[in-house]
Amino acid sequence: MRVQSNSVHGGTGPPPLGPGPVLFGILNVTPDSFSDGGEFFGAAPAVSHAERLLDEGAHAIDIGGESTRPGSDPVSPEEEARRVVPVVRGILEARPGTRISVDTYRASTAGAALDAGAAIINDVTALGGDPRMAGLVAERRCPVVLMHMLGEPKTMQENPHYDDVVREVRDYLAAKAEEAISAGVDPANVILDPGIGFGKTMKHNLELLDRLETLVELGFPVLVGTSRKGFLGKITGSEDPKARVFGTVATSVMSYERGATLFRVHDVRANREALEVAAAVREV
Repeated sequence: MRVQSNSVHGGTGPPPLGPGPVLFGILNVTPDSFSDGGEFFGAAPAVSHAERLLDEGAHAIDIGGESTRPGSDPVSPEEEARRVVPVVRGILEARPGTRISVDTYRASTAGAALDAGAAIINDVTALGGDPRMAGLVAERRCPVVLMHMLGEPKTMQENPHYDDVVREVRDYLAAKAEEAISAGVDPANVILDPGIGFGKTMKHNLELLDRLETLVELGFPVLVGTSRKGFLGKITGSEDPKARVFGTVATSVMSYERGATLFRVHDVRANREALEVAAAVREV
């Protein structure tokens, strides 16, 4: 497989992100996300929070209009777009030039968001949720995040099983990257995400983080999203997701040391400062 540089290129919009570390600030415009559901539900509070994330050092804002927490139910495409598109427009009006990622597996939502000024598509189904998505991403020449998920959010945490989680996730993402490229997606626009917490036990998550180099070796930028997730609470005893900042920071730094360059986080400042220190050490 062809090796790519660890920077993210878009066909239009702001300059490429990278080489890293790059922080995607999480903006959930949903009433039911596991950590902050309802807090930023609506264009005005969402745009205000996006500005806060940017002020803390986020390089991009990742907007999600449908919760993918374990046990969640899907929303209609119309409702997802209704939640997301005005926020994309609002952020760009308030902060022109902001790089915006949209967390969706629906081509209709993705297309509307790109038309509104979004620049990246973050697809938890790795282009498998909508047969039109690969063609859309190829046509728009935008970066796309391909994430691994076992099953679907509603049932993914019901006794997930792997014979070798690292090998299976690696092989899945390698195949999905090849599918995307075969569909016309520029290899430089492919980003891989192991899908921490998406159909994985705590042990599976830890194995993936420990052996992250296996994914990095595929030659595409790797994005890690551990922010505030339940497995961190199991380790630290923090039941409140918002109290899992230190655990998140630890996984971000460890993942960076293993080659990841993009990080999807709720708490931007804490992760930014930790990663800046890690990067400074690496550059000595």
